[in-house]
Amino acid sequence: MMLIMMGVMFVGFYFLMIRPQQKKAKQEKNFQENLKVGTRVVLTSGLHGRIAQVQEDGFVIETLSGKLKFEKAAISREFTEARFGDKAKATEKTADKPADKKEIEEKN
Repeated sequence: MMLIMMGVMFVGFYFLMIRPQQKKAKQEKNFQENLKVGTRVVLTSGLHGRIAQVQEDGFVIETLSGKLKFEKAAISREFTEARFGDKAKATEKTADKPADKKEIEEKN
C-alpha cells in the first residue's frame, strides 16, 4: 500500500512540477533561437534594447548607451512579451525591409 502511495505522489509531482518546468524551458529556448536582428528585447536584468548582431555564443544588443554583448540566456521571453508584445513582431518585419526616412519619422 505504501508503494502505491509513493508512486501516486511521484506521478503527481511529475505532472504538477517537473513537466511544466520542462515546457517553459523549451519555450524559452525556442524563443531565444528564433530571435533576429532588429528585434526589440528585454533582458533578465531589465535592460531594454534592440538586437544589432546575432553571434554563435550570444547577441550584441544596441541600447541608448551603446552596443553590449550578452549571452542568449540573458534574454527573457516573459519580459519581452510583457513589454513589447506584438510590437516586437512588427519590428522584426520592418527590420527585414528597407525603410526611408519619411516612414521612420511617421512612426515616431
